[in-house]
Amino acid sequence: MLLARAIHFDESDMNVFSNPARTSEWCVSGGFEFSNWSQGDLVGKQRQAFANGWMGLETGGRVTFVAVTQIEPHELTQLIELLAQHFVTYYGAPDLASARPVAEEELSQMMELCEEHAANTLLTVARELTDAGVKESYRVIEAQSAGLEQFAIHAAPES
Repeated sequence: MLLARAIHFDESDMNVFSNPARTSEWCVSGGFEFSNWSQGDLVGKQRQAFANGWMGLETGGRVTFVAVTQIEPHELTQLIELLAQHFVTYYGAPDLASARPVAEEELSQMMELCEEHAANTLLTVARELTDAGVKESYRVIEAQSAGLEQFAIHAAPES
């Protein structure tokens, strides 16, 4: 099974998102956060989160890039509970039993997106508001294989 983890290449996410996700936390699209938004909501750092932020499941923070990686079944079970609790706490779901199927569906959709790609593939998300609601599209950056010579340090022994 594959899912996506937050990845940072520099400090930019710390500056552009009001609540940045932590490196390596599991992520989903999180587009549900914007389901009732209008153009008036798209200002400042909220606009950046809307435009291209994946949602970290531990912090609720946002990140620009995620990397496809292996997830174990017990980790997935924990994430379902974590996201279901998020729906109860922040979105008014009446209880965990009601929120759990929605959390499972959200994670299932993310796993479907990830299963099409090799481990270490990077993904980005782009969102726009349309008359029909939030439209998401994804960009894929394939993992590049690198030869050892690109990383090895060649040194001559001292005489």
